[in-house]
Amino acid sequence: MRHETLIDLSLFDIDAPIADIEAIRKFNPQRHEMEQLTAILYEDLDSFCCAAVKELSEQEFWVRGHMPGMPLMPGVVMLEAVAQLSSYFTQKHDLLGSEMVGFGGLDNVRFRGVVSPGDRLILLVKMVKTRRGRMIIADFQGVVGENVVLEGTLRGIPIPVDALTNRGE
Repeated sequence: MRHETLIDLSLFDIDAPIADIEAIRKFNPQRHEMEQLTAILYEDLDSFCCAAVKELSEQEFWVRGHMPGMPLMPGVVMLEAVAQLSSYFTQKHDLLGSEMVGFGGLDNVRFRGVVSPGDRLILLVKMVKTRRGRMIIADFQGVVGENVVLEGTLRGIPIPVDALTNRGE
């Protein structure tokens, strides 16, 4: 099923990323099997848009169990990838003024296709509202080939890192 994309896919080259996993790690705390971005493909501060890719392989942590013989990327993992792209863009450009961004909610999420090992999942995010210190709101899509397989709206909120790291004191 084809839908209009949030970002014109011709604006970037999937084989020429602008930031690799090391650059992503400067802004996102996720590591190991929880890293859900392969590379950043595009950023535009004028339109508050960004794009990334997740290269899916047979080595993904979910392949063995979701579903045996028919591996499908879980929807929650797709949403985690979108959250990580939103966090990367928000942190890199200090949109929220917070040490860390966390999930604040999801609205109007639709899964429109399957994502499997061997696919290149292109993630597109467009910030529609930023309230420094309070929240970001971003529309998002996931695209495989020319098909929109995921879409919705994400809310990001500041995470109180100090309060969480000093809980036992």
